[in-house]
Amino acid sequence: MKPKLGLALGSGSARGWAHIGVLRALAEAGYVPDIVAGCSIGAFVGAAYADGDIDKLEDWVRGLEWKEVLGLLDVSFSGGLFKGEKLVAFFQRHFVDKEFSSLPMPFACVATELGTGREIWLREGSVASAVRASIALPGLFTPIVRDERLLVDGGLVNPVPVSLCRAMGADIVIAVDLGSDRLGSSLRHKPEPAAEAVTEGQEAGWAARLLRSFSRPRQDNGDLLPSMAGVMSTGIHIMQMRIARSRLAGEPADVLLAPRLGHLALMDYHRGNEAIEEGRAAVVRMLPSIEHALSA
Repeated sequence: MKPKLGLALGSGSARGWAHIGVLRALAEAGYVPDIVAGCSIGAFVGAAYADGDIDKLEDWVRGLEWKEVLGLLDVSFSGGLFKGEKLVAFFQRHFVDKEFSSLPMPFACVATELGTGREIWLREGSVASAVRASIALPGLFTPIVRDERLLVDGGLVNPVPVSLCRAMGADIVIAVDLGSDRLGSSLRHKPEPAAEAVTEGQEAGWAARLLRSFSRPRQDNGDLLPSMAGVMSTGIHIMQMRIARSRLAGEPADVLLAPRLGHLALMDYHRGNEAIEEGRAAVVRMLPSIEHALSA
């Protein structure tokens, strides 16, 4: 019997567009997953893929501009900077608006129960609601109430959900870790010139200025210091990287892909072309290992 191939798509904010490139390169090499599990941005991409919308998602990501990123964010005054309602509505309109049971292939995602710290596997009910819970990065997006539980980003407990893939029946798991090239990079990060010009030219209020601070450091007293948002996002990534390493040590994937995207900041969603191409490159680098794992 042919072994079931599972794909675990990890968390990583804007770097998660690399998952699109990973999926494309795997398909071109003749490897199509039977099961997909995602965390945070991995849940977003994984849900679209499981519903057969990867072409539409790639077209949208490749054309995404900074002003469109801002347009998907709705300001909140409690629980987080943004409500996430506009993002979910967009996801339902253009990608997935159905129940898990109606998806053409098995898919699940990870969230964290805020009250207990428990890892929650979401495999039933509304796909869009589950994805919204999985991407609810604390401080950035407000938590979501689902099944009487307050849920936030799954990256707090299981950034690369290999264990979920195995539980869903995968015999072989290819995992995508977006954090291995990340540590400290946002403190050295310099924004893409085009993006800098766009954001400098628009005065969309405090939300736009705050989001810019997630994408670049600031100069203070002659020293290059990170912004408050930069410190916060780097701290979250350090935590997730350590958790991912610990989880992967105890629950290893058969093949681990590590796109080199440390130069992308938390909110660089407008740089999807770079992320997608590096996702492709990560698969090419590991093709011998993928072939060996699937032929063993």
